[in-house]
Amino acid sequence: MCGIVGYIGESQAAPILLDGLAKLEYRGYDSAGIAVYDGEDIRVQKAGGRLKVLSELTHDGATMPGQSGIGHTRWATHGAPSDTNAHPHFNAAGTIAVVHNGIIENYLKLRNYLKGKGYAFVSETDTEVVAHLLDYYDKGDPIEAITKVMHRVEGSYALGILFKEHPGEIYAVRKDSPLIVGHGKDGSLIASDVPAVLRYTRNVYFIQNEEIAVLTKGEIAFYNVYGEPVEKEPTAIDWDINAAEKGGYEHFMLKEMYEQPKTVRDTLSPRVKDGGIVIEELGMTDEEIRAIRKIHIVACGSAYHVGVTGKYVFEGMARIPVEVDLASEFRYRDPILEQDELVVVISQSGETADSLAALREAKKRGVRTLGIVNVVGSSIAREADQVMYTWAGPEIAVATTKAYSAQLIAEYLLSIKFAQARGTVTEKEVAAYLKDLKRLPEQIEMLLGNKERIQHFANRYIAAKDVFFVGRGVDYAISMEGSLKLKEISYIHSEAYAAGELKHGTISLIEEGTLVAAVATQEELYKKTISNIVELSSRGAFVLAVTNDGNTEIEKAADYVIYIPQTNRYFTNSLAIIPLQLFSYYVAVGKGCDVDKPRNLAKSVTVE
Repeated sequence: MCGIVGYIGESQAAPILLDGLAKLEYRGYDSAGIAVYDGEDIRVQKAGGRLKVLSELTHDGATMPGQSGIGHTRWATHGAPSDTNAHPHFNAAGTIAVVHNGIIENYLKLRNYLKGKGYAFVSETDTEVVAHLLDYYDKGDPIEAITKVMHRVEGSYALGILFKEHPGEIYAVRKDSPLIVGHGKDGSLIASDVPAVLRYTRNVYFIQNEEIAVLTKGEIAFYNVYGEPVEKEPTAIDWDINAAEKGGYEHFMLKEMYEQPKTVRDTLSPRVKDGGIVIEELGMTDEEIRAIRKIHIVACGSAYHVGVTGKYVFEGMARIPVEVDLASEFRYRDPILEQDELVVVISQSGETADSLAALREAKKRGVRTLGIVNVVGSSIAREADQVMYTWAGPEIAVATTKAYSAQLIAEYLLSIKFAQARGTVTEKEVAAYLKDLKRLPEQIEMLLGNKERIQHFANRYIAAKDVFFVGRGVDYAISMEGSLKLKEISYIHSEAYAAGELKHGTISLIEEGTLVAAVATQEELYKKTISNIVELSSRGAFVLAVTNDGNTEIEKAADYVIYIPQTNRYFTNSLAIIPLQLFSYYVAVGKGCDVDKPRNLAKSVTVE
């Protein structure tokens, strides 16, 4: 949520700022603005709504000349979306400009303090406090002023700062909110995420907590919260720049769905060697794995649904108890953690605020931690004891598809690895697992090729008001993700239920014509799920069933059936989710929704 960019160099800054902000639109926003130093003053332009409004106002940046500037896309937290509340924010003289991602928790106390010193506020934001505090402490040394502000401010923040009196520099500051800097052939840049800088540089520095970066045209210097120099090494980003572009697809979400076969291959290939599982980054011997008595999986949103799947797979394969927690609940429920347990934190961005806080809580209690993340160098990747990357490349659409699929593969591999170490599977079973895993990319491609049939079905339910998803076992986890996909991009009310719970109240919601998606991929549960489908149909539901090839018995109960290829019962989520993703996508497109940027949502939730 919120996006920050900054540039100083030999080129015109405004077009680069607008381009960078466009690459960060997926983070979610309601207004945008840029500030550029034109050689005499810092000029600003803000606009509510989509970034294209700001681009039109500035003629794609042509009306704002200058070679240094900062930009921002705002996701409202303090104050309604408006031009006044949009960033950048300034001191009274207009000589200091600030963009901010995060929340200043003690802003009211600071605001009242500054009002007592004669400062007047024009916005409702917490960010304006930072601009006035910088003015209050500025005695000619920006680093000194910034460090004093850092000591006064509580909460999370990533800041981009311009000082009129120091026109050859841009300042970047970070605490808990993501921020990177990089140096290209004609200048230096700051950004909230990698896609914003890929066009200009592949070497980036990840600013760590309570660090300051000073950018000039030719170099970048780093300091800690005490103003002392810090040495840092750049990280090379090997993402294909085209991966951050639509590549001819109507939406990023559709493109990313079609990238799932490659994503699955890329996550599998480095870890399947000589007929076995090799997870070098796990950093654990078989003896250490056997010593683990319990696993806690902690995540938010779709990653949480991956965790629910992981519980079934870990417990089924490796016979090790697993608890799955929403990160926002885990950090506040005072969880019981023992030294012989493992906490697995799953996050696409590696910056999810609640997941990062849960990781830190586990580490504080001395429990071993493993991060499953997609973004190299992200906070969770750096702070976890071990990290397993999913190699999905940049995912731009807010609604995750390919990162979700990659996270599933990571959990399958970990489950097999743990099962081998614990002696709960035979070599013959491992060989069968690997054979099925290797077939998944081709099977996903086949399902994606069936999109026209799913699109035709989706067109019938564009006007739906309520949709329910049901399943048992792993199928319940699939239902949770299918339901989330539909509600987050189509705005249709949707719920997922364990099919066995229907009679305990939920079935009262079924009316004539209500759509129910029933997932039935677990062979040992076919009969029970079909029984639930019959119960639903008898009350007027129209039932869409997703099941395995060969389960034709379900056609007697369901109204419409989508078949997925045969695979191991633990891996069916990777296949059954594909038609549900496509269904949600085509319903949303049919309704005219903004599929890539759903209302009120952000890609990376970096505040509570």
